[in-house]
Amino acid sequence: MAESRTRLGVSAWAIIVFTFTLGANAVRNLLGLAPYFVLAGVLLVVSVVVFVRVRPPRFRWYRLPAPLYWFLGWATLSLIWSAYRFESALGVLAQLATTAIAVSLAFVLTWHELLRALAAALRYIIGLSFLFELWVAIFVRHPLMPWWLEQPEGETLKILFWSRDLLFAGGPIQGIVASSVIFGFIGLLGLIVFGIQLRASLVRPVAGWFWVGMALLTLVLTRSATVWVALAAVVLALLFALWARRRGPERRAPLYLTAGIAIAIAAALATFARGFVFGLLGKSSDLTGRADTWEKVWQLVEQRPVVGWGWVSYWPTWVAPFKGLDTKAGLPVPSAHNAWLDVWFQLGIIGVLVFAPLVVLTLWRTWFRAVDQPRRGPGPALPYATSALWPWLVMVALLVQSITESRILIEGEFLLLVIIAVKTRFDFELPALDTEPTKLPWRKVPIPRTGRG
Repeated sequence: MAESRTRLGVSAWAIIVFTFTLGANAVRNLLGLAPYFVLAGVLLVVSVVVFVRVRPPRFRWYRLPAPLYWFLGWATLSLIWSAYRFESALGVLAQLATTAIAVSLAFVLTWHELLRALAAALRYIIGLSFLFELWVAIFVRHPLMPWWLEQPEGETLKILFWSRDLLFAGGPIQGIVASSVIFGFIGLLGLIVFGIQLRASLVRPVAGWFWVGMALLTLVLTRSATVWVALAAVVLALLFALWARRRGPERRAPLYLTAGIAIAIAAALATFARGFVFGLLGKSSDLTGRADTWEKVWQLVEQRPVVGWGWVSYWPTWVAPFKGLDTKAGLPVPSAHNAWLDVWFQLGIIGVLVFAPLVVLTLWRTWFRAVDQPRRGPGPALPYATSALWPWLVMVALLVQSITESRILIEGEFLLLVIIAVKTRFDFELPALDTEPTKLPWRKVPIPRTGRG
């Protein structure tokens, strides 16, 4: 009984962590900046306490991915040459805190507990977002700003609104996270997670289809072209994984050749036919001004190409060189809108060389976790588990979004990256169909266990 209460408490804590980090904008808009930082500190302390109390037996420092050490170490070392040391210190502290929470989650929770907690958090964010937008549309009936933000004189910039009251107009809606891009990506994560749960019978059909529908509605009403591109990549990634499962490890050469051709075509379209592709999605070829931002950031990269200007994650737009670097809709831009360019800008080419292995190796491990057939001992392979696919699909979504957004470096998306990187580094057991904790036991296929079982 005590063990079950402990697991229930740990799962509740994980749901709070995912909700807080993925919905960070909502917390800031609801409470203000000071309470947000206080709660973030409380979250870190509780995470450390949970980790110490649970004392995961498999934890060893050497089991953390080496590239994670490289990236965090280089970011910390950048304090020496940073052009904005105080802001760098805050950025490094936030990065280390997020990493500590992610490591705790990775070691304390099982894969299924992580999936369940992430799904619950996404349901809270999506559900509350639609209730919020509905409340604004019915009762407020005009765009709404955060309560602590003073209404400026003249025309209010669209970017300042918490909700633009566009639900009944067909969007783009922003949800409680106050951003159609962020909310759209949360919808994409929800579609992945809810779809996996539904297909694996981890939830009941009515609830499963309802939340899949809500995730799709989120994608439609946020109208984010970059998220639709990420969705296309996720669908292709799923098809390749299913193809790999059917082919087996010894007959995958045609698959890898096809994947290489598909990546080359996608790169060519992004380079030479960007205007046509985004025109089909109703967006401009400069990706809503991102191309201008990239050009200005590149000018700074050229000044310090090797070690960068110093790590900071979120741009402190009140200090040089961020101050006046670029503005959109009258407000300073808070990131490079490209994670790789942002890392190069802040940590130089060395930073890119230490961050890239963290992403690429994690993607590689999730691929084989998704497509390799599970075994228990020397007997025959067991049937695949649907739940083995979700880390692979989430990593693909994070990677594609990193081309037009820098959020993989901060808050909930960095948390997901580190969790998956750490978990795939030490937890090598592949889930089989008989290990999925289905909510529908009559749909579970009896599987004879072999070996140690």
